Amino acid sequence: MCGYLENGGLGEPVDNADGVFADQGWYATDHFGLDIIFHSRIKQYDCLTDDSSRAAAVFVPFYAGFDIVQHLWGVNSTAREKDALSLDLVDWLTRRPEWRAMGGRDHFFLSGRTAYDHQRQTDSDSEWGNKLLHLPAVQNMTVLFVEKLPWTSFDFAIPYPTYFHPGKDAQIVEWQQRMRAMKRQWLFSFAGGARNDPYSIRHHLIRQCGSSSFCKLVQCRKNERNCLIPSTFMRVFQGTRFCLQPTGDTMTRRSAFDAIMAGCVPVFFHPDSAYTQYRWHLPEAHETYSVLIPEADVRAGNVSIEETLRRIPPDVAERMTETVIGLIPRLVYADPRSRLETLRDAVDVTVDAIIERVNKLREEMGGGRGHLQQQQQTGGGGAQQS
Repeated sequence: MCGYLENGGLGEPVDNADGVFADQGWYATDHFGLDIIFHSRIKQYDCLTDDSSRAAAVFVPFYAGFDIVQHLWGVNSTAREKDALSLDLVDWLTRRPEWRAMGGRDHFFLSGRTAYDHQRQTDSDSEWGNKLLHLPAVQNMTVLFVEKLPWTSFDFAIPYPTYFHPGKDAQIVEWQQRMRAMKRQWLFSFAGGARNDPYSIRHHLIRQCGSSSFCKLVQCRKNERNCLIPSTFMRVFQGTRFCLQPTGDTMTRRSAFDAIMAGCVPVFFHPDSAYTQYRWHLPEAHETYSVLIPEADVRAGNVSIEETLRRIPPDVAERMTETVIGLIPRLVYADPRSRLETLRDAVDVTVDAIIERVNKLREEMGGGRGHLQQQQQTGGGGAQQS
């Protein structure tokens, strides 16, 4: 995994021998590597302070995703070992003077994994994940994941990292122009593998796509290295109008954001794959940038994906494509070694939303500081304060 930690967590530059990507700004980024990417990026935030009394919010650089991943998949860790670092964090934070100001309600941290990995229900050693999200102090904070829990209000989903990490505005603008000019010869496509679960919707998608002359199928079978090469599916996405994005091991997929980077309109089959997740980063008017086909209808054989997508008028599909391409700046994590000039990336959008949330909590607590400007100071004491 060491290669994924290069370049501030972006990974190694991608091989662009076939010209699928641009020559700059594209990296082989791990989809669960956001812990270090977000931290590296927030160090470049415009308004940092070491004075917590001036801070609108306090970022805690606790790599929660990196912590739990060492206890998953065949590692015989006890429940106590899985929880140890989370408990140490809470013990340390709650004794800090910064914490006492709002009881931690102005603090936020991130896990680059899904919330499911942090909500173990019991103290059984065999149960998956840790109990980070059940700690009362953590529930006072704002917690960021690539996929949140649907029933909690203190955690929020932010985009999966893609392969695109621009260092300059011009790199984004040039890529958007390139995606607008793409000839999209396929109506729809699906890139992914089947699941052992016979109830999985993916079996239906693979069958419908494989039998349609309007669909491009990139089927990823076990141990097939072709699907580990980013250009394999990114080339397909660039030539497709609609990209199918079913649920996988969890409700969300990094692939949905890869598709958007390629200007491909995502087709979801469950609201929890995007609509209830990325409310800070994606438009509230879901129909402007995506299509929803209920997965129950697909399983029951009541809907043809091809017919559903062909019924969308060409001018409407073009507008959806343009909306998707317009979303690219706010969904990328800019290269932390440089700064964008005017465009705002996913970290900017996230910090703005957190500061607004903290301001509301502060007013509810009668803090008397009023509504702070969106760009305030973010630093010290082991945490980044904004």
